[in-house]
Amino acid sequence: MPRVVVVGGGFGGLASAVRLAKLGHAVTLVERSPTLGGPLSEVTAGEFAWDAGPTYTLLPAVVRDLFRKSGRPLERELDLVALDVVREHRFEDGSSVRVPSGRAAQIAAFDELGRGLGQRWVDHVASYTDDWEVLRHGYLENPWNPDDLPRDVAARLDSRETLHKRLKRTFKDERLRLVAGHPFVAEGHELRNVPAWAGSTAYVEQRFGAWTVEGGMARLGTALADRLATRKVATLTGTEVRDLVVRDGRVAAVSTTAGELDADVVVCAIDPRRLPALAEHVVRTMPAIPPVVAHLGLSGEAPDLPHELVLHGDPMLVVRTGGRAPSGASTLTVHGRGRLSEDILRALARHRIDVRAQVVERVDLSPRDQVERWGGSPMGVLWQGRATVRRRLGPRTPIEGVYAAGAHATPGAGLPFVGLSAALVAAEVGSA
Repeated sequence: MPRVVVVGGGFGGLASAVRLAKLGHAVTLVERSPTLGGPLSEVTAGEFAWDAGPTYTLLPAVVRDLFRKSGRPLERELDLVALDVVREHRFEDGSSVRVPSGRAAQIAAFDELGRGLGQRWVDHVASYTDDWEVLRHGYLENPWNPDDLPRDVAARLDSRETLHKRLKRTFKDERLRLVAGHPFVAEGHELRNVPAWAGSTAYVEQRFGAWTVEGGMARLGTALADRLATRKVATLTGTEVRDLVVRDGRVAAVSTTAGELDADVVVCAIDPRRLPALAEHVVRTMPAIPPVVAHLGLSGEAPDLPHELVLHGDPMLVVRTGGRAPSGASTLTVHGRGRLSEDILRALARHRIDVRAQVVERVDLSPRDQVERWGGSPMGVLWQGRATVRRRLGPRTPIEGVYAAGAHATPGAGLPFVGLSAALVAAEVGSA
């Protein structure tokens, strides 16, 4: 039976481990932290808890497929709930739009910003239909070889058109450009460096909606950690991987703080820069920098806000309402990007959301704090132009027997992309 070592216990590592174990491999998962889940876990303080990373996901079929292909179906483990509003955007001129999923609902929502804007928005979203179908079949859902890509896939990946250029050409109204570019700005990217085809995120949101887990997304990480035991995956927590042991061009073992683990196959589900054997192959990429984060425990009720609220400006603030609180209390999480020259809650108060007097618990995380906490950026690889997509690892790597999954092996950092990368790894490795 092939010996598989999965490096990293975040979503990419957990998803890879349970898939490969179900395929009959003897799997060992190694995680440097004392607990599993990575950003798909909780931050706690006193009686309060917040999702450490994502609070919702797109493409729910990715999560459903993961559970179905590794054991019991998702519906027997967790309640996946559709969000009525993906997010609300508030602009500096005082206008706002709540973006739902679904074409008709989006037309109505954007028409409230101005006559005809709804049709312009859905026409923009529809322009990504072919991009999505081509990339889904030829790049995201099936194993691919960067040196032998189908012509229609290569045409998109090698296109010089940037998202900034497409949005500027498509929308005269700056507010629509801000909405369309937000997912990438929120992950730390400059739109001039993001390829235009990546804007198909808007198509995915409209077509498939946004979904969250009842009780918090951290429950997804917990369910997958439990599934490791069901699939008899050996788990080593509190154990750091130092490097890969390569003999004659093929991986032979994994060097850890607890000794060497023999391996026929290794899945790298962490930042490959942490492994010297792989670092040389990603030297031309950079990590995307996380935002400043403040998790807040509040006395009394939080302001009546949607699941996610984007406050445009400089700084740009993103407010999320998920979390757990004791009776009579509530939670908020605030992300900040841009010129944060004052406390993030004072910046929030300038938008007439002033919760400073209610704060009873507060956890502040700088970008550096998050990178150190998770062992790398949860935002994945920084877009530095069209060549970036070919400089990522995954699912194959230049070292025989080594595969890559996770935020650093995909064209995006969200759960859908990470989940798809794990499925690609499983397809490449195959059954035992």
